[in-house]
Amino acid sequence: MNETRRALLLAALAPLLASCAGGRPRQIENACKLLREKRRWRKHTKRAAKKWKADPAVMLAIIYKESSFDAKARPPRRRFLGIPLGRPSTAYGYPQALDQTWDFYRKDSGNFIAQRDDFKDAIDFVGWYLARSRRQLGIKPSDAYRNYLAYHEGWGGYSRGTYKRNSWLKGAAKRVSAQAERYRRQIKRCGL
Repeated sequence: MNETRRALLLAALAPLLASCAGGRPRQIENACKLLREKRRWRKHTKRAAKKWKADPAVMLAIIYKESSFDAKARPPRRRFLGIPLGRPSTAYGYPQALDQTWDFYRKDSGNFIAQRDDFKDAIDFVGWYLARSRRQLGIKPSDAYRNYLAYHEGWGGYSRGTYKRNSWLKGAAKRVSAQAERYRRQIKRCGL
């Protein structure tokens, strides 16, 4: 095969390969376009929502807020006088789950080989987290605002009300709630 044909074939296959590959999606504002671009994610989102009786719009909105659907997302390194000091937490991957919380999820769910940079595992984690929030805190699956507060602060922090004096966090929870509502309307139109 000559070089021109090879280049044309690769150009034609690029969108298909990108939808299967782990790269960050381009269409993160619209749930329908996101799940069309990342076809396997639709199946994984639907499965996790059913398994954990969670709202898919809330699950997607949390991942949107936490990592913007970037598999390798991490908090930025702290610096002092331009010298890198390390990261403020162990948050990593699509769900920005901390090491300790991720380990608890793997044990509790039985998904011992789960990886935070694998969307299938990440969406399952978020569904699991929301299910535990419902059981422990009585938060409805569709309540994106309270679910995000519990997700960010942890179940104990939410119970203690650590978010009450944190205006940044309450604003972030409002943005998650608004994104979940947009995703919910979009999913109604295109289905999940």
